[in-house]
Amino acid sequence: MGASSEPSWKELSERSVLLKAVKHWRDDPDNWLRESFDRLPETVRVNPLSADSDWVESWLEDVSGKRLEWFKGPGSAWELPFARGFAPDGLKQLLVALHDTGRITRQEAASMLPVLALGPKSGDLVLDLCASPGSKTTQICEHLSGEGAVIANEVVNGRVNTLVSNIHRHSSKTALIVNHDGRHFPKVPGEGFDRILVDAPCTGSGTTRKNPEIWSKWLPSSGFSLHDLQHGLLTSAIRLAKPGARIVYSTCSLDPIENEAVVARALSSEMVKILPGHDLIPSVPSDVGMTDWTPLDDEGNPMVHDECPSHLMPLHKSPHNQSLKNCVRIWNDSLGGGGFFLAVLEKIKSEKSTPSKSVESDSIDPISPDPDHFPVPIDDYWRDALKSEWADIPEGLWTRGKTLLWTSNAIEEVWKSEGSRKGGRRRTPGYQWHPLKVVHAGMTLARLRKGRLDRITSRGASRIGAGKGPSFVNVQGALIDAILLGQTPTIEEGTEISEIGPGSAILIDGSGTVLPVWAGAKITPMVNESEKVVLRAIRGMEN
Repeated sequence: MGASSEPSWKELSERSVLLKAVKHWRDDPDNWLRESFDRLPETVRVNPLSADSDWVESWLEDVSGKRLEWFKGPGSAWELPFARGFAPDGLKQLLVALHDTGRITRQEAASMLPVLALGPKSGDLVLDLCASPGSKTTQICEHLSGEGAVIANEVVNGRVNTLVSNIHRHSSKTALIVNHDGRHFPKVPGEGFDRILVDAPCTGSGTTRKNPEIWSKWLPSSGFSLHDLQHGLLTSAIRLAKPGARIVYSTCSLDPIENEAVVARALSSEMVKILPGHDLIPSVPSDVGMTDWTPLDDEGNPMVHDECPSHLMPLHKSPHNQSLKNCVRIWNDSLGGGGFFLAVLEKIKSEKSTPSKSVESDSIDPISPDPDHFPVPIDDYWRDALKSEWADIPEGLWTRGKTLLWTSNAIEEVWKSEGSRKGGRRRTPGYQWHPLKVVHAGMTLARLRKGRLDRITSRGASRIGAGKGPSFVNVQGALIDAILLGQTPTIEEGTEISEIGPGSAILIDGSGTVLPVWAGAKITPMVNESEKVVLRAIRGMEN
């Protein structure tokens, strides 16, 4: 067979509009171009909330992983010695299993920077305005360390499912997933959010190492069409932030129309100031933001001023123009990954608001939440039932249909808060999610069936505390090994659990391994295959 007549990505890049654009954006485009083809390295973030995080870090060292020194936690971040998606056969199964069980998150290195710059703290109320697929949401959860809440919003219904899946994988009890247009996000009661992340939709011009089709598809007009959406999202974030709150705006684009031009419009409102972003992510190689740029046509040529809206042009006469240098530009050749942009803003004053007429809450019929479709805090029946199984139960338990959920106390406070109806014209009593369109709350702890606890999730079992209540059974390690190897001992063979009879149980051995099982005629594990792969590896068993 002859050689393919299809041009290479390198050939396409040399005549691409993107390369012509980069020649306008920086003085040394050749350096950027040389680092814009190779596949991204596999980079991962270790979940510090996992009980096995020390073992995971040890394994990463054993496979020649390199710790990313600029990542200041919590947890750690690593670069592995192979390209993304090209793990050797001997490592691939365990790498995928570690991700699927939430012990690590496979994430591009540059994508970790916005949350580091955002700096959420334990107890903060955080909004992730454009959250899917959820890697940054889970990173925020790690910063919160079980206290506070992150409201993870996604407008596209299809992407909501991906977000829910990643929150479930990570077992993040501080995440509340909602479904709104971020430009019109409802005001949450109280002063506002402590931290807001706006990782805005963009053209992805910095992602050529991950999406090489960008070379042939990217056009400047795409950035023009997204600018108003990006500005609308950032404007919404400013409205929702409390005075003194920090807002991070980020994209994986290199185009100033999607970046500095959006930030400049936000600064002109006089409601925010820009912080020195480079000081918040020290040791990260980066460039300063642009203070001058020229909008380009779809041929990559400069446009005349009369052809371009003024809000897309640099505001040279604005007192804020030079402060755009505080924005952070990450080029492919600076971090060894993809291109990225971020700006860190601080809200300095609130919008002037006109008081609206309201209706007294006692004159409005309360809305009763539907427990089959929306989470509600557990009632006395379930509180007593769970105590009989686990002895001590954690705070923040909810039910939704046949699912038992576990959230932070802050999520319950949001739920209890009095909310506004559309336009602020009516007030409704608390104890309802309105006006938030809630999709999911916290982590899935267990399944319920026929009015009783049916089975606890594997991560739930390890998180609620071991050895409390009749459901927890101390066993010999040999029994757990046998089950993980696919054997199905009878209750009589597992003598330690013969006294509890049929039903769910949580096995614990001297090493600290926690394994939910179903004890019927035989003892079978209630964990997925990924969890079995990880547990076998931790216990030194062959996979």
